Amino acid sequence: MKQEPGYKKRPIFRMLKILRRTGMLKVLSIYIAVICIGAVLVMIFEPKVNNFGDGLWYCFVSSTTIGFGDFYAVSTLGRIVTVAVAVSGIITVAVIPGVIVSYYTEYLHLKEDETISTFLEKLENLPNLSHNELKDLAQKIKKINKKK
Repeated sequence: MKQEPGYKKRPIFRMLKILRRTGMLKVLSIYIAVICIGAVLVMIFEPKVNNFGDGLWYCFVSSTTIGFGDFYAVSTLGRIVTVAVAVSGIITVAVIPGVIVSYYTEYLHLKEDETISTFLEKLENLPNLSHNELKDLAQKIKKINKKK
């Protein structure tokens, strides 16, 4: 079976499309902005964080609640930034997968309903179907019976 060009990229594009349609792309963008702004603020307020890369690492670790301990906030403003980054991470990790799963489930239900309605429409017009259409319908029925 020949694969169409860009076949492996399709799930990524599909996920981006879902994120865009549901508004979660904005949430993800805000999350990334919070991480970047937090990295700059941590770099400014925390004496042990000397560059933007270390600030990003600290904010990523804080937002995922991993907390490796290689950096930790000692200033009050650094701790406030850490709390804001951690809360945004928790919210993002909780919301986006739920929306994607909900959207995908709804998509599957719509596809199933569409398939069932097409199937029922063919059954209603059984006397008018051609020989090939009847064979196709019989194969679909066999597939449904195998799934049970």
